[in-house]
Amino acid sequence: MTPGSEPAFDAPWHARVFALAVAENEADRLSWSDWTARLAATLRDFGQSRSLNGGEDYFLAWLDTLESILVEEGRIERGEIEQAMAELAKAHAHEPHDAQGAVSFK
Repeated sequence: MTPGSEPAFDAPWHARVFALAVAENEADRLSWSDWTARLAATLRDFGQSRSLNGGEDYFLAWLDTLESILVEEGRIERGEIEQAMAELAKAHAHEPHDAQGAVSFK
């Protein structure tokens, strides 16, 4: 990152969900054309019920899209991601947080 530039991700989990999509593509389990079509549909669905902020909402759409794909392929069951996120939040509850509430992994 160059001095004065904004970080690419606002929260560590944003980077993780991005990396998971990239890893799925590199392992030939996810094509970018399918991914972009599915992510666009998710964003469209999300935007029907509320105004999207382009940050957290965007990565929540990534997460929802990945979960849907993994469920359809039988690789996970619906709700496993939420359970894993809750367990991570509980495990990191004692760690210092930044001003936005993100865990600081230093």
